[in-house]
Amino acid sequence: MSFGKGLSRKPSQPKGRQLEDAALSEVQALLGDEPRRRDLLIEHLHKIQDAYGCLEARHLRALSEEMRISQAEIYEVASFYHHFDIVREGEPKPAPLTVRVCDSVACSIKGADALAAALESGVDPAKVRIQKVPCIGRCAGAPAVQVGKRAIDNASEVSVRSALFEGKSEAIVSDYVKLDAYRADGGYKLLERVRAGELDATAIADKALEAGLRGLGGAGFPTGTKWKIVNDLPGPKYLTINGDEGEPGTFKDRYHLERDPHRLLEGALIAAHAIAADRVYLYMRDEYPAVLEILKAEIEALRSAGIITSIDIELRRGAGAYICGEESAMIESIEGKRGLPRHRPPFIAQVGLFGRPTLNHNVETLFWIRDIVEKGPEWFASQGRRDHKGFRSFSVSGRVKEPGVKLAPAGITMNELLEEFCGGMEEGHTFKGYLPGGASGGILPASLADEPLDFGTLDKHGCFIGSHAIVVFSDQDDMRDIALNLMQFFKHESCGQCTPCRSGTDKMEQLLSERDWDETKIGDLDAVMRSASICGLGQAASNPVTSVLKFFPQEFEK
Repeated sequence: MSFGKGLSRKPSQPKGRQLEDAALSEVQALLGDEPRRRDLLIEHLHKIQDAYGCLEARHLRALSEEMRISQAEIYEVASFYHHFDIVREGEPKPAPLTVRVCDSVACSIKGADALAAALESGVDPAKVRIQKVPCIGRCAGAPAVQVGKRAIDNASEVSVRSALFEGKSEAIVSDYVKLDAYRADGGYKLLERVRAGELDATAIADKALEAGLRGLGGAGFPTGTKWKIVNDLPGPKYLTINGDEGEPGTFKDRYHLERDPHRLLEGALIAAHAIAADRVYLYMRDEYPAVLEILKAEIEALRSAGIITSIDIELRRGAGAYICGEESAMIESIEGKRGLPRHRPPFIAQVGLFGRPTLNHNVETLFWIRDIVEKGPEWFASQGRRDHKGFRSFSVSGRVKEPGVKLAPAGITMNELLEEFCGGMEEGHTFKGYLPGGASGGILPASLADEPLDFGTLDKHGCFIGSHAIVVFSDQDDMRDIALNLMQFFKHESCGQCTPCRSGTDKMEQLLSERDWDETKIGDLDAVMRSASICGLGQAASNPVTSVLKFFPQEFEK
């Protein structure tokens, strides 16, 4: 009797893949004294992947033994995430170094496909693996590449090959505000006031409501209302922070964390203490290795300084799954499972992480808590334009002279943002259209660039602001190709849980690949995906397609 490839078992042994003593010892050494809890499965898979460059079947068997979880369950979790490489018996291991070339929309229009092809033709596949991957959150530096953990902005064949030749594959950690410098500027004094009872959850929630602070990950739900809902529920309860900004065109959270991470960390501890949370879980995308290093170092610094006391911050590392930006999918991932969105209701405020009430926030939302309380809600509210409240961190990329994160007033128009903050269009390019809210926010033409940019202002056009990710297109871009690129992204990132999204994105890609779009079929498929998909991915995936049909009819005259 045999199993696997060329392996056999003795009659005295149980069925299935046999446990190797050497593999078990290796896994035990990697895990050390770490708990073998079910919710740490993905963290433990990362340890194996980092140490051996892949997940060999023998190590998965050993992990199954060590954690008392079935091999099938471990396999289904590991195979769900793009950053895990499963290697069965007899299969070759991946090359020791991976070069990830982003091919999402901002990088695509800057030549990512040609760059990936050029790199593939000139490397030894046994030593270097070239992968085309979804957005890595460096859209301002398009085309963007990661050599191992090292990010290369405005990448060229020369710059990537130079990094390979010089063996530069480690993350570059920026010069950021460390704990001592942050405290010297008054940092964590507000947290002390909260702990002393000077400010409670209701007081801070009222200030957030007065300031107009909303969830800045895309949904725009009033922050203060969230606090009040969770604060009134019995414990134990948790605070989760969603740092998995995988929406193509979005990179604002990375920008802030690479410069001033304690703004987030203090905001998180304030929120957790105010609502009496038991623990904070900070979920950060794996595509940000430098940010992960910063957060790991600064959270440990907070522990050493005694600033973290009864409520700890646990850093969790994503594994390359865009769907985990959806809050319930993120919670499933934190619990060590596949990132499948949950059916709602119940909402996570009532039944969230580990089945308990959960307050979930985006990175930028918590970033503003200290300033709003210290400077006053009226200060924040007064920063907007056209009766809109507050600042927004716009991630701007595409055909502009000066891409990057632009801290601008809520309610600013695209024309104002372009001229006041981005230096205008690139030379030789004429403004044609823009994504106002990343891949799922739809596409607006330049003729609608005087609309205020904020939550709800673009609904009448079938678009939304989402995570404030702006990608600008010019007369040199084919909008049909843009829509196809975005649909390919959604097809790749669909979790596969529901048929309307899983099959719908695949069928929509086929329809868009045809130069003559069948509007009737596209319309029928769009209606099914919107009405029947479980989460926002399937519901909004066709927004760019309907936008092109509505606003860019000239594209079909070519």
